[in-house]
Amino acid sequence: MRLLHTSDWHLGRSLHRVSMLDAQAAFLDHLVAAVHEHEADAVLVAGDVYDRAVPPLAAVELFDRALHRLAADGVPTVMISGNHDSARRLGVGSGLIERAGIHLRTDPAGCATPVLLSDEHGPVACYGLPYLEPALVRERLGAERTAHEAVLAAAMERVREDLAGRAPGTRSVVLAHAFVAGGEESDSERDITVGGVAAVPAGVFHGVDYVALGHLHGAQTVTDRIRYSGSPLAYSFSEAAHRKTMWLIDLDARGEVTAERIDCPVPRPLARLHGTLGELLDDPRLARHETSFVEATLTDAVRPADPMARLAARFPHTLSLVFAPERAPEDGTASYAQRLSGRSDQQIAEDFVAHVRGGSGPDGDERAVLHGAFDDVRVDAGVREVAG
Repeated sequence: MRLLHTSDWHLGRSLHRVSMLDAQAAFLDHLVAAVHEHEADAVLVAGDVYDRAVPPLAAVELFDRALHRLAADGVPTVMISGNHDSARRLGVGSGLIERAGIHLRTDPAGCATPVLLSDEHGPVACYGLPYLEPALVRERLGAERTAHEAVLAAAMERVREDLAGRAPGTRSVVLAHAFVAGGEESDSERDITVGGVAAVPAGVFHGVDYVALGHLHGAQTVTDRIRYSGSPLAYSFSEAAHRKTMWLIDLDARGEVTAERIDCPVPRPLARLHGTLGELLDDPRLARHETSFVEATLTDAVRPADPMARLAARFPHTLSLVFAPERAPEDGTASYAQRLSGRSDQQIAEDFVAHVRGGSGPDGDERAVLHGAFDDVRVDAGVREVAG
C-alpha cells in the first residue's frame, strides 16, 4: 500500500505579515498532482490543518476545495486535528464527510476505531490520534498522569488492544500530533510543554508498522517506522535551510516500510543574512538572495540610518531586520529581545525571580508552582476554545 504522508499545512498563516494563501494553494495543487503521479492509495494528514482555532474564511475555502478534489478522485484521506486546530470545529460534519472517503479524526474517544484500508495483501488499519492535551483527555483515556507520555501511552494501549483482535497479518498505521524525543524543533511550532516536559519517547508507538507524525516543521526520521513529514512551507526563518517535502510510504505485505521524499514547491526561498549594512549592500555573493525573503541581522556598532529602506533597494523582499552590534564579550548592553531569544516562558520567569532577589533563583517548590501556572494558562485557553 502506498501512502502520502503530510502535515502542518497551517492554512491561513502568514510569514511576517505576508499572506501565504497563494503558496498554500499551490502546495495543495501539488499534493493532488502527486497523488496521481505516484499512484498513492491514501493521503495521511497528521494535524495542524489550520493555523488557528478560528481560521479566516479564505483558509476554510482552500481546505474545502482540497477535500472536494481528493474525494472526487476517490482517494481515501485520513486527517487528525493538531494543537493549532479546534478539534470540534474541524470535526463538524465528519460523519457525512466520511461517506466521501475523507476521514476526520478529531475526538480522542475514537482513537482505537481505525479507518480500514485494503490492498491485494489484505487490510491496513489506520488509527488517527488527534492532538491530546493532557489535562483535557487524561480522565477520558484513563491515563495515570497528566503528561504527554501518559496520555499517548493510554491511547496507544487502546490501539494495540483493537489491533490484537483483528485478523492476523493486519498491517497498522498511526497518525499522531506530538513532540517525539529525537525530533528537531524550529521557531514556528507552538510550545506544548506540560510540567516542563514536551517530548515523549518513540517507544510509546511500539508494535505499529508506520507512525505518521505531525507538529515539528522539519521533515525527519525518528526511526525507520516513525517519521515527521514537516510543514510543506517555511513558516519562520529558522526553517530557511529546510527541504520541504512529503513522505511517500510503501507498506509491503509484511508491513515493512520503504520511504521516499517528495519535494514541495518553493514559492520564494528564505535567506538569513548577517553582517554590516555596507557588507550586505555591496557583497556580490549575495546577488542570489535578491529575490528571496530575507531576514537581515546587522552587526554595525552604530545603528545606520534608514536601514530597512536601503536593504529593500537591493533585497525588495526583506521581511525582518535584527540589530546585533558586534561588541566585546563582557559588554552587557545586548537588547532585551536578544537576551530573551531562545528562552522559554519558564526560563524567563525564573530569571525574573533571580533578578528581583538579587541573584537567588526559585527553589524546587517554586519552580513547580511556575510550571503549574504556565500549564494552567495553556489548558484554560484550550478549555475556552472547546467551550466556544
